[in-house]
Amino acid sequence: MKRILTYGTYDLLHYGHIRLLKRAKQMGDYLIVALSTDDFNAIKNKKAYHNYETRKQMLEAIRYVDLVIPENTWDQKIDDVKTYQVDTVVMGSDWKDSERFECLRPYCEVVYLDRTEGVSTTQIKNDLKLQDPINGIDQLPEEKEK
Repeated sequence: MKRILTYGTYDLLHYGHIRLLKRAKQMGDYLIVALSTDDFNAIKNKKAYHNYETRKQMLEAIRYVDLVIPENTWDQKIDDVKTYQVDTVVMGSDWKDSERFECLRPYCEVVYLDRTEGVSTTQIKNDLKLQDPINGIDQLPEEKEK
């Protein structure tokens, strides 16, 4: 059985995410997604719109995903590859040549897939003018009085 692993935040799930997961799954038999926790996102100065548990449940509902594990630190990748007996780590091409993933080459194959042009979580958030959750509850932006 060929095991594939990818990492990400997967906030505001969109077609680019689905396309990456589908292509990653096509490379093997079992797809593991290491999902950035809320605490790890804070370390990266990144704020997801949905909390970890919501993002995890969305990923688990996708037919290409076999297992979702937490990504808690930058340094867990080698342990993940060993623990889950990973054959290939797949990431978006924006990570190409990054030491964060190139360091895995002695342990497994590393493949970078092209991103889907024209769609990104950042773009969606900007287009929708989304605000951060209030008191932990996801909110749509309030209408401003004219």
